[in-house]
Amino acid sequence: MTIPNQIPTASASPDLPLDMIIFGGGGDLSARKLLPALYMAHLHGNLPPATRIIATGRRDWSRDDYLGFMNEHSKPFVDKKALTSAGWDAFTGLFDYVRIDAGAADDYASLARVSRPNALRVFYLATAPDLFTTICDQLAASGLVDEHARVVLEKPLGHDLASAQAINTAVGQHFAETQIYRIDHYLGKETVQNLMVLRFGNAIFGPLWQAPYIRSVQITVAETVGVGSRAGFYDETGALRDMVQNHLLQLLCIVAMEPPVSLDPDAVRDEKLKVLRSLRRMTPDEVARDTVRGQYTAGAVNGEAVKGYLEEDNVPPGSRAETFVALHAQINNWRWAHVPFFLRTGKRMQKKVSEIVIEFADLPFSIIPNGASHAGNRLVIQLQPAESIQLQMLAKEPGSGMRMLPVNLNLDLEQAFTERRAEAYERLLIDVIRGRLTHFMRRDELEAAWAWVEPIIESWQASGERPRSYTAGTFGPAASTALVARENLTWAEEA
Repeated sequence: MTIPNQIPTASASPDLPLDMIIFGGGGDLSARKLLPALYMAHLHGNLPPATRIIATGRRDWSRDDYLGFMNEHSKPFVDKKALTSAGWDAFTGLFDYVRIDAGAADDYASLARVSRPNALRVFYLATAPDLFTTICDQLAASGLVDEHARVVLEKPLGHDLASAQAINTAVGQHFAETQIYRIDHYLGKETVQNLMVLRFGNAIFGPLWQAPYIRSVQITVAETVGVGSRAGFYDETGALRDMVQNHLLQLLCIVAMEPPVSLDPDAVRDEKLKVLRSLRRMTPDEVARDTVRGQYTAGAVNGEAVKGYLEEDNVPPGSRAETFVALHAQINNWRWAHVPFFLRTGKRMQKKVSEIVIEFADLPFSIIPNGASHAGNRLVIQLQPAESIQLQMLAKEPGSGMRMLPVNLNLDLEQAFTERRAEAYERLLIDVIRGRLTHFMRRDELEAAWAWVEPIIESWQASGERPRSYTAGTFGPAASTALVARENLTWAEEA
């Protein structure tokens, strides 16, 4: 799919002062993620000179009211080691606040008066996606969109393929594709970006990164938290839309993509798009066989009793929203023929972990007496809670005989690189300001992901089945174990 550039874009880093304009400036995302990230970027000199940050929201606040909100709701999420009174005062000095109702044209006139005409305007839409079209229409009508402007769109971008296409088309009427930054914070994680170097900067992995040398790939994003205050949003969204359609499929793309010809943004995103288009679409029978939906019930997490999903505040009685998904995906190309990809995500699970596990194939024949009794070699790329890369292999146990035991070659990235590591949102915000598009989704990439996920959603809805129950504090329904067992495999924590 060719994406036209309706508006000619300037250089990647125009020499302009920055106006960062945050829609939803009084929301949870801004308070917990965006403002702390901007503080760290400011503290370390990564914001352009003469930067201004303009927060917007529906509340009738003054600037002092907004600074009070920042002190109460955002300051506690700043790294305590980096927080100083002088640093925070200098940071809050960058701020202004403008009251905006998304559909009120007069409010945008107020924003136009505050924003500088010679500035690089970055519009961060930390709002519900159903407001994206209205906001972009009003920005354009108010003369705030020029050839330098950039817009950042938060997930979820739509709730299905049609709504995602509608948003993309509407935003694309005012912003060129090279001005649109569809953000997925997982792509800002250091270990995810390091995966590109691991794959394409090391000769030892290149020849082995394919069938038949890789037996399976597992991608897990497990959370111990429940839905909390997001119940209203989550019940309409579910784990498949919230996590699989974006985060997990993006990780799958980086694992499975062919080597790009360069690190140019479109060269990288072209290869990711090929992976998404190579994913085999599931039929209704395959959805029933190769996917597992779950919903947590009351249990204990980290030794504390927790409620089940249906007992959470603001969850409708009898809700069928899934809080857990496991699925078996297949990629129809030569590199990955017959290699199963298992994706899994859930809330209220046994432990918080995000990791990619590459399981290499067994030796065709082992001369070591007990060699066949151990699991094969695994490369474990952990994204959280710690960032590390482990190569699991076999070594001889000290002593006489040839008894083998599994050992790990462990690269702890936090110990290997002692300098400060920027958080994902900070890194991605700096990329937006500097015009780096590599770690943001392109329109055709996003729509290809929705096209693959949509048959799964439709099949679940048509079946009328409830999600399978799983006790909070476990790794999901027993059916997820059976899903991998059919391939004579186990999940990493069971190995």
